[in-house]
Amino acid sequence: METTLYNIFSMLRYRGREGHWAWVLHRVSGLGVMLFLLLHITDIFLLAFGPNVFNTWLFLFKAPPFRVMEVFLIFGVLFHAVNGLRVILLDFAPGLGRYQHVIVWVETVIVAIVFVPAAVITLAPLFG
Repeated sequence: METTLYNIFSMLRYRGREGHWAWVLHRVSGLGVMLFLLLHITDIFLLAFGPNVFNTWLFLFKAPPFRVMEVFLIFGVLFHAVNGLRVILLDFAPGLGRYQHVIVWVETVIVAIVFVPAAVITLAPLFG
């Protein structure tokens, strides 16, 4: 019994460095994308009540708070996709595991290069 509890707690323990942060962000971004999909399905469901009901709710998605949430969505989808590619790479080439910290930093640069312009374009309507 003690061994089982020790194994559970050791899995939950912070292991440090870049790989752990990528692991945490991958889970958080996955949950964020899932929540967006639930919102999107609900939004599309409104079409069943007619175009007037659907169009009435569209004003919400152009409001500033939703624009900011859209930036978080862009980051979540982008990070989740690029980190997923990193995980696939490490699964197919296990020897690269010793370079994981370098791969995480390469991933960070790729995400930043795509995310920053996308965020600027998304938030531009808020600033005129």
